[in-house]
Amino acid sequence: MYFVKALALVVLLCSWAAASGASKRCPGYIATRITETENGFTASLKLNGQPCDKYGQDIASLTLSVRFDTSNRLHVHISDTEKTQYQIPQWIVPLDEGVGADKRHRSLEFTHTHDKTNGFGFRVQRDGEAIFDTTGHVLVFEDQYLELTSKVAVDANIYGLGESPNWFRRNPDNTTITLWNRDAADPFGENVYGSHAVYMELRSESAKFHGCYLHNSHGMDVVLAPGTVQYRVLGGTLDLYIFSGPTALDVIDQYTQLVGRPARIPYWALGFHNCRYGYTSVREVNQVIANYSRARIPLEAAWTDIEYMDKTRDFTFDAVNYPVSEMKKQLDALHSRGQKMILITDPAIHVDDAYGTFVRGRDQDVFIKNADGSLYVGQVWPGYTVFPDWFAANTSEWWSDELRRYFDTLSIDGMWIDMNEPASFCTGSCGSNRPINEIPARLSTASHRFINTTNRMLVPPYAINNPEPELSDKTVETTAIHATGVTEYHVHNLYGHMESRATRDFLLAYRRNQRPFILSRSTFAGSGALTSHWTGDNSASWTDLHVSIASVFDFGVFGIPMVGADICGFYGNATEELCARWMELGAFYPFARSHNAKGYAPQEPYRWASVAKATRRALRVRYALLAYMYSTYQDAVDHGWPVARPLVFEFPSTHFASNDKQMLIGCCILVSPVLTKGARSVDAGFPPGRWYDWYTHAHVDGHNAMVTLDAPLEHINVHIRGGCIVPTQRPEMTTTQVRQNDYELVVATHANGTAAGQLYVDDGESFDMRHRWVDFSYDANVLYVAPRSGTMHVERPAASLVLLGVVGVRTVSVNGVRVECSIAVTPNSVVVTGLNIDLNTKSRIIVS
Repeated sequence: MYFVKALALVVLLCSWAAASGASKRCPGYIATRITETENGFTASLKLNGQPCDKYGQDIASLTLSVRFDTSNRLHVHISDTEKTQYQIPQWIVPLDEGVGADKRHRSLEFTHTHDKTNGFGFRVQRDGEAIFDTTGHVLVFEDQYLELTSKVAVDANIYGLGESPNWFRRNPDNTTITLWNRDAADPFGENVYGSHAVYMELRSESAKFHGCYLHNSHGMDVVLAPGTVQYRVLGGTLDLYIFSGPTALDVIDQYTQLVGRPARIPYWALGFHNCRYGYTSVREVNQVIANYSRARIPLEAAWTDIEYMDKTRDFTFDAVNYPVSEMKKQLDALHSRGQKMILITDPAIHVDDAYGTFVRGRDQDVFIKNADGSLYVGQVWPGYTVFPDWFAANTSEWWSDELRRYFDTLSIDGMWIDMNEPASFCTGSCGSNRPINEIPARLSTASHRFINTTNRMLVPPYAINNPEPELSDKTVETTAIHATGVTEYHVHNLYGHMESRATRDFLLAYRRNQRPFILSRSTFAGSGALTSHWTGDNSASWTDLHVSIASVFDFGVFGIPMVGADICGFYGNATEELCARWMELGAFYPFARSHNAKGYAPQEPYRWASVAKATRRALRVRYALLAYMYSTYQDAVDHGWPVARPLVFEFPSTHFASNDKQMLIGCCILVSPVLTKGARSVDAGFPPGRWYDWYTHAHVDGHNAMVTLDAPLEHINVHIRGGCIVPTQRPEMTTTQVRQNDYELVVATHANGTAAGQLYVDDGESFDMRHRWVDFSYDANVLYVAPRSGTMHVERPAASLVLLGVVGVRTVSVNGVRVECSIAVTPNSVVVTGLNIDLNTKSRIIVS
């Protein structure tokens, strides 16, 4: 098998080298017919010499459009004048056009130049500093190959670009990041499930961030080399957006303003979730749920993988092991305890005349086709399968109808959509001309087919760094045809995004005014407005534990803040120590779920006494922080800001540029996990300021230095940033129970005695809801409570205060009236209980 694949790859490499003019110098372009517009200009670009046809056919006539969309966003679009190159329709990824910015209100400056050797180039500057600069590098624009190169710092701090399991700061020295959605078990440095052509760069000298997004659905390589970043794209146009920053959060704000803000989530999504691929029956899942309760480990949602289906077919139930009657009992029992149920769905539909979902879809003409008009038939879990064509006129209606039938049978609480790159176990339409209802004898074992190197849609002249022998391997063939006539080659990377949109549209209609929860494996730019994400099929290894932090950070850049990794690893047998450390870290992922694969040792946290203890301890912190995390997530909804952040986003310096071993939750909570086997301490970086231990309240004075912290097996270090006021509630077993408790405000003061914070409250379920923002500030022994906006009545008062960095408290008065309360003084804190501070009105609390 490996020999066949290796031979195929050699054939491809030889054909690419022989068939292209890769060594011929390209002429670039010359700009003419420059025309000023209200917010920029347009120009014509003509070839500056004889075509080079480097990896395709040079397009002689291009159009340049430069528009200042907003004061901090510049749109540079280089397209073919004849408009034959594929561009992403607005209905698939709606982009904000911006109101436009005149010269007085621009933070960016655009200039263009021409030189005899390389032709047209352009430079984008912020405060006189070039942040995107193509001058001195030739522009290549061909039917199946685009090349654009920009200068960056030699040792650039670049973040984003993926999806690819990697360290958060991309290696700027000869690194290729490939974008081609692929079903792969999280191999380090390779392309996997989603495509996000956005990056941000931190300039070391100015400590400022800027960003760039290429709006293009084709496969591509982004090549980082010393001093340059180069796009190599398999088609489309160069549709660039430059963001001026200057902070990391500003860049993400500007990017998500363009592609879409993150979707609201139901409050319960912030609870802890459990799943396993391999639960044999509804009875086993019931036992798992009971075991969580018995171990006093919070469980918000019970998930079930494909085992619940009849023959792994969507929208069906195994009548023996997962009968609908028993599934309904499980769902009712979960709901009675404030818990939820989520089941998996794949896009591939089994080809079977007795299977209603397939028959109705075939009759409505909703599946992807071969070039000859026949159904494209791949192979997934049920056997031979067809794939919904999200471009077809009837597909969304058909999908909604199938989901309606499904939900009418069992009204689950959310949708988990998997295998939507889309994944297929064979190459090409392997089920064509096979007897209908035939089940293939084996999965994923066939030798690779002969590779047709003469078909440029199958084998483009430029080979992106996709590790498979063909682009079509493990997915729908690139020559497959969608209803609009576009081939899969152009739109492959959009498939999961489009399924997410169709699924969300159904849920919004089925449960009006109720926030959907969707978890998708495959994503694209703007998917955060539709879905949450998990990082796929990782492994139970210490490396993957570490990489999970970087992956969570990546999706913060991508505008998908509700993200997490499979806790304790999907593949492999997690050890007790690894699972304890992973549960401790995973308790702070925005999306926290344990999940592992069939055939490996079970790893629910109650399986080991030490892991159960570590899990309870870490989840008590998470559940105490739910109000804070939900408030932080509202900042994501409003501004796109990630919930989980690297230190460099808050402290932009070279000290933390490569730090992906610690994680900030919002701007106030610092998590320092153990990522090394056998370690019982951790070296944690502390930026300038005070940082208070969550458990003991002792403080560390940060000086951009590493501090060694004790870390017994059942302990994860958590610190509160000085200057923060963090709203907390007493932890319970479900998020609903937590929300019924009074608030405790943790006031962690700066060295100068000040602090500030905020609380966001709404019903946690609907869209048409009232809300309330409440601001907190502390200065000179006075705590101020000030409702900022909204009309929702906050039912629970602030009943207690934890004052850090404050001494000598003997009395407390609220709005000028001394109150009877309990004051407990410890070496590191003052705890005031017995208060009843109304968060709906302004209050002035003096501690003296």
